[in-house]
Amino acid sequence: MFVKWQELGQAFQARWFSSHGAKPPKTIQVVYDDLSADQAHRLASEGVGLLWRGDYHNARQLLMALNRRVQRKTIKPTLPQQTQGTHQLKSSSPQQLFHQYRHQQAQALNVMHKLVLVVQPDRQIELPRAPCVDSALQALTVVQPDLTGLMMLSLKDLQGIIGSYEWSKKGVEIAALGEPPNNRIYPAYGVFSPIRGEYVELVAQAPLPQSIADSDFLAVDVGTGTGVLAAVLARRGVPRVIATDSCEAAIQCAQHNLALLGLASQVECRHQAFFPQEQADLIVCNPPWLPVKARSSLDAAVYDPDHRMLKGFLSGLNAHLKPGGRAWLILSDLAELLELRPRNWLQWEIEKNGLICFNKLQCKPQHHKATDRSNPLYGVRKHETTTLWVLEKNLKLGVTVKGQEGGLHLRVGLDLYRD
Repeated sequence: MFVKWQELGQAFQARWFSSHGAKPPKTIQVVYDDLSADQAHRLASEGVGLLWRGDYHNARQLLMALNRRVQRKTIKPTLPQQTQGTHQLKSSSPQQLFHQYRHQQAQALNVMHKLVLVVQPDRQIELPRAPCVDSALQALTVVQPDLTGLMMLSLKDLQGIIGSYEWSKKGVEIAALGEPPNNRIYPAYGVFSPIRGEYVELVAQAPLPQSIADSDFLAVDVGTGTGVLAAVLARRGVPRVIATDSCEAAIQCAQHNLALLGLASQVECRHQAFFPQEQADLIVCNPPWLPVKARSSLDAAVYDPDHRMLKGFLSGLNAHLKPGGRAWLILSDLAELLELRPRNWLQWEIEKNGLICFNKLQCKPQHHKATDRSNPLYGVRKHETTTLWVLEKNLKLGVTVKGQEGGLHLRVGLDLYRD
């Protein structure tokens, strides 16, 4: 996709990049250091792309000023049962709060992404005091190999690329992988960083099946991302792990991390969705938690429309688990708290796919959003729980039907929980 504009009496064209798949602005206006924040906010709100030709640090200041203005116009959702004086405010449902907040955030980002820059074919930004971004943009070509020649992108996106590149150099320390410095995961651009450590800790603490003593024990990590869960399993002594992901960038990222950790001989990465052909003793999955549309590749690690990945995982377990095998499903209950799915929905999905819950491990999240009282969704997030569901085939059932992948799936449940 290309964007066109006029500048100094000449016509220009550049390849357009957007982290969230936004189309380029239809109108581009070249702007300089004398542009006020109020003028920038008005133009950006009207959909005008502001092509910055001034000082790079001034552009950063302008972006912060734009953020203050869009946040000022954001109406904070009303938490349930909130009171003001002696008057009871009409409370919104958690679902309404979520959709209102997400809509407002999308509108704010849409304005901020209108401040754009041009990157030269040599990956340099020809602005006073502009940083060297060659290495960061080179890393981006892993997920965007066609980004060549003159390129235009928002300053907001450029900051995200630079930040992601810094994380890819610094890495994220994972306590479950052992002592530093050999316990770091290096996320790549577009691959979700394992900053929510509670789901990693659950995988590190869950009792492994007794069959791990078998020489042919096989574990599968579905949707491996950075490879962190596959690495934890390998460090726990699982002799062979297959890590799958439908995203090529994730597979490259996982392979890189596993090689650095010295686990490449134990873990095989495969670029495919869901399950390998082999049946496994243990299948692990940490699917996206909220059943709504994702707006970017990073969003896809959190948002999953209509529970597509979750449903695909549950429906395929019977066909891909060895006899006596188990599955670990790691999932937050935030979707239930936000009323995006009914409380009993997951239990019903487990049961209708011929599975039972053998055990559950739970913990409270420690990420900053769970403790940030200024977040409009804090009233919901403070109650969030992350659960590792230990699932098995329900061998008590006698009625079988042919499953989606040709295997026999047990359909009508007697007891959902075994314990």
